[in-house]
Amino acid sequence: MTFPLVILVGLLFGAAAYLMLERNLVRFLFGLVLLGTAANLMLFVAGGLTPASPAIVPEGADRPDEVLANALPQALILTAIVISFALLAFALVLAVRANHDLGTVDTDHMRDAEPPPDERDPEAAS
Repeated sequence: MTFPLVILVGLLFGAAAYLMLERNLVRFLFGLVLLGTAANLMLFVAGGLTPASPAIVPEGADRPDEVLANALPQALILTAIVISFALLAFALVLAVRANHDLGTVDTDHMRDAEPPPDERDPEAAS
């Protein structure tokens, strides 16, 4: 069960890298979502897939008698989901604002911060 999930994590990271190298902001955001999903799945697989009991120590006992599941990977994944959702919401607002102000989602056409070629200082280039 672990090997197919490792392959899936690799495919998700590859697809995320491919999408994040695109010039379109919407594809970049899809790549960002895939990257977060791949990272969450990687944490889940690294934590180990075990059918063990929940990590609850019975009352009056110093330690559990059986093997328990590790709750730390699930806590890390939950935190990562919340953070990736906040990052995605922020990135979506930036993309919508860029589309509204610049009229495009193509990063090659988003050159408002750069001076036009005729206004560049020729002495600074040399």
